[in-house]
Amino acid sequence: MSGFDTNPFADPVDINPFQDPSVTQITNTSQSGLDEFNPFSESSQRTNAARTTPAVQPSGHSQPAVLQTSVEPTPQAVAAAAQAGLLQQQAELERKAAELEKKERELQSHAASIDPRQNNWPPLPKRCPIKPCFYQDFSADIPADYQRICKMLYYLWMLHSITLLLNLLACLAWFTVDNSRGVDFGLSILWLILFTPCAFLCWYRPIYKAFRSDSSFSFFVFFFIFFCQIAIYIIQAVGIPGWGDSGWIAALSEVHGNVAVVVIMMVVAAFFTLCAVLSLFLLKQVHSLYRRTGASFQRAQEEFSQGILTNRSFQNAAAGAASSAAQSAFRGN
Repeated sequence: MSGFDTNPFADPVDINPFQDPSVTQITNTSQSGLDEFNPFSESSQRTNAARTTPAVQPSGHSQPAVLQTSVEPTPQAVAAAAQAGLLQQQAELERKAAELEKKERELQSHAASIDPRQNNWPPLPKRCPIKPCFYQDFSADIPADYQRICKMLYYLWMLHSITLLLNLLACLAWFTVDNSRGVDFGLSILWLILFTPCAFLCWYRPIYKAFRSDSSFSFFVFFFIFFCQIAIYIIQAVGIPGWGDSGWIAALSEVHGNVAVVVIMMVVAAFFTLCAVLSLFLLKQVHSLYRRTGASFQRAQEEFSQGILTNRSFQNAAAGAASSAAQSAFRGN
């Protein structure tokens, strides 16, 4: 009956909760730590001094802030600066142009090394100091649909050259029987020297390029110049005396003279007439082909503009003119 020894009716025993051993141990430890810490002791000051990071002073000498006043540049300074800028831009453009030209030459030399095609017209002997100036190959350059008409135009140019040579011989024969026809003989020499290369360069090469690259601009050049060539053929076939042409009128004017000279002059007049007729026929054929290629005047203008703008000589001339005009304007100011 040990569990019933306590009297439940007795006065309760006063129990202090703070007298618990675990609580008293913690409070005593905290009190002892607070008593030991003294912030004003010499060791605490030394520790705080060691933990404090001093402020770093700037190494350079500090300068007071100064408000800069704005200064308006003079017109001369502005003009000089603008001129210097233009000169710098011009030098940069010239440098880039030189680089592009160098690259273009490299590409051309590379293309020449890859493509062994060399100029083959006019066909000259290898020992001749004059080398061929053009490359001509109908089967390689001209499409099959245009080769026939292009060859016919080439044969027309050959007939044109032969006719001018015969005209010179006819005028020479005419001059031998009539000493007053020296002017006709001299002009016939001029027509042979002038019209033979001009016809090749002015209307045959443009139509060759037009068929080769389908160029609208080359087509228009051919139409304009070839129309003028037909007009010249008609004038030469008529044969006005004193114009250097052995045409029908000039031949008929010598009917009562030397018969051999008259026959030669009539043959030349027939050649001029044949050239005019063939030219009209070929012009009609080329025009029909031109309409089928889809070329137009607007396209020819675009090709012309693009060719002018990409031309190196034109670009250099335009840049030089613009630079000279800018320098003159700044000097005037």
